[in-house]
Formats: sequence, structure tokens, C-alpha cells
Amino acid sequence: MTFLTRRNAACCAPARPARQGLFATLARMAAYHRSRRALERLDSRLLDDLGLSETEAAFEARRWIWDAPDHWRAGR
Repeated sequence: MTFLTRRNAACCAPARPARQGLFATLARMAAYHRSRRALERLDSRLLDDLGLSETEAAFEARRWIWDAPDHWRAGR
């Protein structure tokens, strides 16, 4: 009969996603805010280079600070 020790049990447990600290979360939100403010200041020529219309840029700039698209979060 095999007994599980603490060491063996730890290797068999499912992996949990790493938690982010409060400061990391706040820093990420601040980065979203800065990115959106910068997007808001771009003129139509630069928005065309990005492939965005002025309406799309304005919509993105008005999003809540914690509301980030999934492709932004994937890079964490």
C-alpha cells in the first residue's frame, strides 16, 4: 500500500492559476486607461493606419477602466 505524503499530494493536485496582486491589477487598469486616452487623441490618418474608424476608436475610448478585450488579457 502506498501512502501519499504532503510532497506527493502536492504534485498530484490540479494546477491553480496564479493570483495577481492588487497592485498588479491596478497597474494593468492604469495601462488600459493610458492606452485608451492615447487612442482617443489619434487623428483619422493614424486611425486609418491602425484599421480603425473614428467611431470604433471613440467606442473603445469610452469603455470602463476594468473592461478589457480578451486579446489584451491574453498577453498577461
